Amino acid sequence: MRKERIELLSPVGSFDCLQAAIKAGANAVYFGVEQLNMRARAINAFSISDIGEISKRCKASNIKAYITLNTVVYEHDLKLLRKILIEVVKCQIDAVIASDFAVISYAKELQIPIHISTQANISNLESAIYYAGFADVIILARELTLKQVAHICKEIERKQIKGVSGELLRIEIYIHGALCMAISGKCYLSLHTHNASANRGACMQNCRRPYYVKDATSGEELLIDNEYILSPKDLCAIDFLDQIVNSGVDVLKIEGRSKGPDYVYTVTKCYREALKALENETYSTDKILSWKKELSSVYNRGFWGGYYLGRNLGEWTKYSGSAATEKKIYVGKGVKYYSKINVGEYLIEAGSIKIGDTLMFTGPAIGVIKEKLLELTVNGIRGEQALKGDRITISVEAKVTLQDKLYKMIPSSDE
Repeated sequence: MRKERIELLSPVGSFDCLQAAIKAGANAVYFGVEQLNMRARAINAFSISDIGEISKRCKASNIKAYITLNTVVYEHDLKLLRKILIEVVKCQIDAVIASDFAVISYAKELQIPIHISTQANISNLESAIYYAGFADVIILARELTLKQVAHICKEIERKQIKGVSGELLRIEIYIHGALCMAISGKCYLSLHTHNASANRGACMQNCRRPYYVKDATSGEELLIDNEYILSPKDLCAIDFLDQIVNSGVDVLKIEGRSKGPDYVYTVTKCYREALKALENETYSTDKILSWKKELSSVYNRGFWGGYYLGRNLGEWTKYSGSAATEKKIYVGKGVKYYSKINVGEYLIEAGSIKIGDTLMFTGPAIGVIKEKLLELTVNGIRGEQALKGDRITISVEAKVTLQDKLYKMIPSSDE
């Protein structure tokens, strides 16, 4: 067992998410910039000018930062690619996650550490050995069983297969988050129907929609009920994390760069606690149930043990969107911060809040904070409720900015 080497890697699609990952105990984060990442359409990606700030925050928190440049790269992308990589060197980003050999070649030329993306679909030891000539970390294909993963890890150690740094080649696998119906994310549905390539980060998510079946002879149509037949449930490995750790993997990756800071914080926190429980030998069924309940409260499409347990991909979600047990409702935005007294001011823009509500605050400095409202100051006066147009002040330890948002949390079953 190599528990002491395990790295917990969290997704970052905004500075809010970055702070959430840091706060929750991530060892490293991964992010994309501009259009050369697999979440270019799903999120407002970071720009090249953000790379320095990302690096600064990560180094201040003693965690690593990896940039994803794992799309298919066309000729017209090469100028932007080189510009990004030059900034990566300047800002001392720890590694580039890549699959296209143009990215690998440029990164090698600039002496940037390389992690081979799951898009390379590495599924056997010989492929791992080949890519070890370019990288120190390889992310295995998502479709492997845990037995196959363990075999590759065991052989790397037995044969002392080393990456370019001279250290043993490290293995990374996904442990939580959205799964794609396609092999390691290589899908052409979106390209075929919308001329928007999923392999260029522009997926239109055709697989997440409901579909009709049509009788070619009679023309009769039936809506496929109860299941979104191309949309698999999310991967969740919290209940067999001990088996994953014992397989010999080195990096545990959480999917979700298009998700919010509440998702990043909750998922990172649960897996950090589970890893600590494994170290302390307190990993138990009761704790697993508690973690799964907490994981269910943020965005998910239902959970599945995945390929790791040797199951066929046939557990389709019943939900068009999230099956989260909690729902966040936007109510307001940050206005200013009174640093001398650690108080933040928020403007209520929608709905209302009252004493006893559970609120969630998100922002570039605070990441995410969720707490029950015990006292409230409305327009400078102590009150029980705040309505649209009111300004409220609440004690907040981190700086409140104009980018901060305030949400009210309710059970998903509530109207």
